[in-house]
Amino acid sequence: MLLTLVILLAATAIAVPVSRRLGLGSILGYLVAGAVIGPAGFGLVTDVGRIADVSQLGVTMLLFLIGLELRPHRLWVLRRAVFGLGLGQMLPSSLLLGLLAYAAGVDAAGAALLGAGLALSSTAIVLPMLAERDLLPSTAGRDSFAVLLFQDLAFIPLVAALPLFAGQHVPSHVPWQDVLRAVVAIAAILVGGSVLVPRLFRLIGGARTPEVFTASALLLVVGTAALADWAGVSPSLGAFMAGVMLSDSDYRHELQADIAPFQGLLLGFFFISVGMSAELGLILHAPVAVAGAVVVLVAAKAAVAFAVGWVKRRNLRHALRFAVALPAGSEFSFVLFGAALSGHVLSRDVAGFATLVAGLSMAAAPLLFAGVEALLLPRLHRRHEPAYDPIEGPPAPVIICGFGRVGQIVGRVLHMQRIPFTALDKDPAQIEVVRRFGGRVYFGDPTRLEVLRAAGAETARVLVLTLPDTEATLATAAMAKRHFPHLAILSRARDRRHAYRLMDLGIAGFIRETFLSSLHLSELVLSHLDVPAETAARAIALFRAHDERTLEEMHAVAGDERQLIESTQQATRELLDLFESDRAGT
Repeated sequence: MLLTLVILLAATAIAVPVSRRLGLGSILGYLVAGAVIGPAGFGLVTDVGRIADVSQLGVTMLLFLIGLELRPHRLWVLRRAVFGLGLGQMLPSSLLLGLLAYAAGVDAAGAALLGAGLALSSTAIVLPMLAERDLLPSTAGRDSFAVLLFQDLAFIPLVAALPLFAGQHVPSHVPWQDVLRAVVAIAAILVGGSVLVPRLFRLIGGARTPEVFTASALLLVVGTAALADWAGVSPSLGAFMAGVMLSDSDYRHELQADIAPFQGLLLGFFFISVGMSAELGLILHAPVAVAGAVVVLVAAKAAVAFAVGWVKRRNLRHALRFAVALPAGSEFSFVLFGAALSGHVLSRDVAGFATLVAGLSMAAAPLLFAGVEALLLPRLHRRHEPAYDPIEGPPAPVIICGFGRVGQIVGRVLHMQRIPFTALDKDPAQIEVVRRFGGRVYFGDPTRLEVLRAAGAETARVLVLTLPDTEATLATAAMAKRHFPHLAILSRARDRRHAYRLMDLGIAGFIRETFLSSLHLSELVLSHLDVPAETAARAIALFRAHDERTLEEMHAVAGDERQLIESTQQATRELLDLFESDRAGT
């Protein structure tokens, strides 16, 4: 067993980082590792069943952590998006895929389960895929998150309903003893999770005794799963209920931090066992059938998601991006098919084929998404969207380029002073949100000369640059300096290097976005440490004056890294001397 553990850990340490570096996610790395070391590969590990039994605990921990995240009040706020979009995506996808499976010769119960399992999408792939392109705040990103959240919720009843798929009908007489046992177990989990467990953790002392707290957290997960299993309820469902009951407790973050490493490792072993069990021989013996099934799965789910996205938003770009974010299978598909195989709902051949198809679709999803983002969406942008919105009304004295967090605050202050302004932004989702609340913002890329002209740059007095992209800010500033020299340019600088590049363009009116807020936060820290207000204010003023003077002096050597490092070290010594002198009263 020790040698098997060494092989599993080595496979994980090699395959997962490689898979993540290639942009394919960790799940695919686990699957490939299992296929390589399993019976169909090099045969380094053959006891697949034993590993799968142990790694099932990872699935239980995963459901517990999902329960911790699904705080009831948060779910209530997102209820329309979650249940509207989620049900709108999953129900048609399940029906369509189930009918296709039934047409392929799978029995009705198995086809229904396959449809539901393949309708799920991989949270572990979709969210990182959107995040690395900064698309999570977009409309498509928020809608995709809502669908994934609904699928997390839907997975629980799917697992609980497996006996129904297996044809275990309701008996002619009510088994009151079993019902009573289930009621008692669920009541114990609900009451214990809301009343007893928080008191137990307070008694332990939380993080002050980390090893006891970790043991108690693991006992909580395993204990609720064992209690549910004793009552004839799904162990995963028991752990999920316990997580929900503790989602608003003071110890939620400690529980997540303690359980997540165990969950990640054991769930990784579960995916490795799935890879070991994958029928890789099907790729050689029936390549057309496997490839066709993958194409049908991706196409069917993408078509349903596109229709849902289009009906919801009536925006072609959003509908297309939403469609290509969700076409793959899910890690939950593997869990569901494995449980269905154990429960005799699916035969080994059908479960193996479905698992292989889901895994290959997960491998193809990042490639499909990247291709659409790089090749198709830019063409749609040029073809279907104008260069800028027609700007109505008389020219305004202020133009705000970028109407995100910073730009909106500037606009609100101007609005309070009854000073008109023209706001430009090139994110359609951002514009939609601002307009929904009555704001005046126009679609347009301020790095384009004709957009600035249309916004009234020839008559405006002030150009405010609050774009999130550094290069776009610099390009707009350079163009404005060249074509509209009368404009006073005020800019947001992300950091010192951005500030140096603005200074290279001759722009002195800039604010480093975290500088003033950091100074104010530092002053609050000093006040909470009982430092006198005058002393704290003087310390902040000294630091600010020194930092701004240093920024100006270092601009001359900003292009020379060696001199910049030396100047920074010298400035640090000067600041220490300055504080010492001030403390001594000299």
